Amino acid sequence: MKDVTVYLRPGCPFCHRLMRDLEKTDLVMTVRDIWDDPEAAAFVRSVANGNETVPTVTVGDISLINPPARMVLDAASA
Repeated sequence: MKDVTVYLRPGCPFCHRLMRDLEKTDLVMTVRDIWDDPEAAAFVRSVANGNETVPTVTVGDISLINPPARMVLDAASA
């Protein structure tokens, strides 16, 4: 499996839904809060056209903006 990082922020309903769905799986992931981590926020802006759109997920060298859990799992297993 590839390295998976989920970029999120507290209170985001889309982030909550994605994390709830991913936590039901055996996927190993790193979670970064863009409000507490300026480097994480800068990364998200760099792949989301200057926006802090979350959740943003990296799977290896692929960036996914607001993906469903199935897309993350498919990318991680590809």
